[in-house]
Amino acid sequence: MESQWGESGSVGVDGTRLADTAPEPLLTRDYETRPSLVYERLRQRHGAVAPVDLLGVPAWLVLGYREALQVLQDDDAWPKGLENWRARSAGEVPADWPLGPSLEVNHVLIQGGSGYGRLRTAWDAALKPFQDPGHPQAKRLKAAVTAYADELITLIGQGGGTGVADLSAQFSRPLPLMVASHLLGFPGSQGDDALMDMWRVLDAGPDAEPALERLLATLAELAAAKLDKPGDDFPSHLLAAHPGLSLDELARELFMLLGMTSDHVGILMSNTVVEVISGDGDGGVRASLSAGMIRETMNRVVMRKPPLVNFVPRFAARDTPLGNYTIRAGDPVWVSSAAAHADPLFADHVAAGSTISTRAHLSWGAGRRQCPARELASTVAAVGVGRLFERFSHLDLALPADQLPWRSSPFMRGLRSLPVRYELAPVPRQSAEQPPASASAPRTADPDADPDAEAVLPAPAARQRSSLWRYLTGLIRSGR
Repeated sequence: MESQWGESGSVGVDGTRLADTAPEPLLTRDYETRPSLVYERLRQRHGAVAPVDLLGVPAWLVLGYREALQVLQDDDAWPKGLENWRARSAGEVPADWPLGPSLEVNHVLIQGGSGYGRLRTAWDAALKPFQDPGHPQAKRLKAAVTAYADELITLIGQGGGTGVADLSAQFSRPLPLMVASHLLGFPGSQGDDALMDMWRVLDAGPDAEPALERLLATLAELAAAKLDKPGDDFPSHLLAAHPGLSLDELARELFMLLGMTSDHVGILMSNTVVEVISGDGDGGVRASLSAGMIRETMNRVVMRKPPLVNFVPRFAARDTPLGNYTIRAGDPVWVSSAAAHADPLFADHVAAGSTISTRAHLSWGAGRRQCPARELASTVAAVGVGRLFERFSHLDLALPADQLPWRSSPFMRGLRSLPVRYELAPVPRQSAEQPPASASAPRTADPDADPDAEAVLPAPAARQRSSLWRYLTGLIRSGR
């Protein structure tokens, strides 16, 4: 057998079958607690690409930054689409494989084939009004994010001007879901039940399957409503750009927007807050924030702790050398952004103490299939983090940073909770000419924002009936 000697020893490069490489289980307890150690062990043993076992199914995991770019930037050599998976077509993937359901929903993130190009073009067109800073809809969205953030912070403050809160459950997770509900055009708080079901799906607990069924049914109803009466929202813009979408297809795209952007953005906000509070030991993150460079701060955070740790699989179009192996046609290839960011060839070129970071991270992917909603997600996260540090005069971790609880999945890695001790900043005194603001009214800090930002908020009575609001209020009452 032809071999190649590297730091990890002799490895086959002649197209050895993936199943014959003795893949190492990836999703272990070690991966749950210290994934960086797992990536490093695989890198030492195999080099830039390693065979792994994903809950009983073998796959290639890309650990090298250069190799990750090679895969992500070449759609012809490494296409998406489960129809390209040789083992699946041969019936070798178990029908009850735990990761199957999340990959079978054929939306823009998963889809390959000839239909993808038109679908992606429609996504870009539908998102443009919300991502173009000069567009009125983008300005209204930014104002809405500010209003929702202030509403959540005010709710936390009902527990007192000082206290303890879980910023993950009470802020980072609900905020992007509320913004997604605004994007989808749910009237009032009617989408809150869908948001709660989205949480259940993302947490993958025992009630995840019925929650997914309810959520898809709700989104199908919303899709039908938008088809009947279009509005100035994402579903209506997507339908206008791709009128051939069926209601079922539209519901799947709305599911992707709701799930991916919400979990990604929530994790990004929590991770950024932790880095700012802890100061990263060198003051670099705090310097970035004080200089008004929240997005640069987030860039540095995602290089070390990307929310999306492993991308959905691609497949070798033909036998192709990659790393120390030859990947056979039809083999699944999972690119690990977390491992690629830790690749010494990349990590050693990032200055740890600099307040100006490279944007070469892979958190949003790379190439033509880079995340279509990356600007939207970055805006939501930046505004949310900014409002936290404007509204709270003091935030401190209630646990040491190395004791914060993490939740991992094959795709995402984020905090289970973010307990903090807080102190609200004093509310500016109103002038004699201005009426006092109500306790629940948000303050719009952005001078470019829509002055009617409060109009996006449901009426107080509707909020009290909201399942999401009852849940968040319960967290305050329980003292969690």
